[in-house]
Amino acid sequence: MSSGKILVAQGGGPTAVINQSLVGVVLEARRFREVTRVYGAHHGVRGVINEDFVDLTQETSHNLELVAGTPAAALGSTRDKPDLAYCQEMFKVLKAHEIEHFFNIGGNDSSDTVRIIADEATKAGYPLRCIHIPKTIDNDLVHNDHTPGFPSAARFVALAFAGANLDNAALPGVYVGVVMGRHAGFLTAASALGKKFPDDGPHLIYVPERVFEIDRFLADVKAVYERHGRCVIAVSEGIHDAQGQPILAQLAKDIERDAHGNVQLSGSGALADLLCEEIKSKLKLKRVRGDTFGYLQRSFVGCVSDVDQREAREVGEKAVQYAFWGVNGKHSSGSVAIKRTGFYSADYELLPLEAVAGKTRTMEDEFITASGTDVTDAFRLYLRPLLGSGMADAYRLRGAPVDKVLAVKG
Repeated sequence: MSSGKILVAQGGGPTAVINQSLVGVVLEARRFREVTRVYGAHHGVRGVINEDFVDLTQETSHNLELVAGTPAAALGSTRDKPDLAYCQEMFKVLKAHEIEHFFNIGGNDSSDTVRIIADEATKAGYPLRCIHIPKTIDNDLVHNDHTPGFPSAARFVALAFAGANLDNAALPGVYVGVVMGRHAGFLTAASALGKKFPDDGPHLIYVPERVFEIDRFLADVKAVYERHGRCVIAVSEGIHDAQGQPILAQLAKDIERDAHGNVQLSGSGALADLLCEEIKSKLKLKRVRGDTFGYLQRSFVGCVSDVDQREAREVGEKAVQYAFWGVNGKHSSGSVAIKRTGFYSADYELLPLEAVAGKTRTMEDEFITASGTDVTDAFRLYLRPLLGSGMADAYRLRGAPVDKVLAVKG
């Protein structure tokens, strides 16, 4: 006899729309008679291990809608990266609570967790359907046109650089903005969508998909500064040399590493400060400023793409539909993917977990210019529909000149 119990969890970095996916699962599940309870795991997979669940069945639809429009992870998240042993412990908990459907909202690691647990359930002959729901501001899930969370973060980055460019034009100098992205440069590339006029910044964009050379970087900055009298630069935190070594590790005397042994790229302004110091010392420029966007771009209230909100809700809804209705009458675990149709509309597909789990998408070559310091029109056309409606715009004075008097008399 079926228990009708569902468990949903959120993993990895929070986003502006991850709660839309959570609420999509809960509200869509209420349409199915087979569902008796919808549980949520506090702090993702760690909450599963700890049996730290809340009963989302008791939430009112009104409150769920309010939560859906609120950025960050309402259930809490975790950076735990489960291995086989960890997933086996999770599976024990799922069995003990008679969970028959497990929905995990997250990125690469979350999809891999779902894959391992689905495999464990199959081996044990336990009727557990596992669905991965996509989420990541890095936009680095393979076989997805884009991932929920990225459009809103991209909107923030585009608007932030539009503002930084205005500031830089008023008080000329060099500005360096460091954006999240260890392996994929999509979010940094979004800075280009803040440009309106040909001489607007960012004038230079550096992404992890291209090798970064300090000397070439300095030459690029010098050339732009000489041309415009100023320079706005967008840099991915994951820029690296030809050997794959992070530039931060080259420039910094002391580096931190995360729980997985990776160089800690986020959480400090080190890269921006170090690049600014290189510009000051090598190019002898005085007005050089740097910012690190850090966590600001992930869950910024009031800078959310309406397209992103809608699609984040729909991937949650589709996950439940795939779980209970299957695809073409066939039921299986899988990962929900967004597919682009027409000039812009979204369709959805359930992919095999092994097609997505643990894999990383990077920016396609067609999106990066030959110089490696800008994006192409193909990227602009790709991203613009995702940013949503009501994008702020910036204008200039026409600046009709007045004839000089003293200069002529002299």
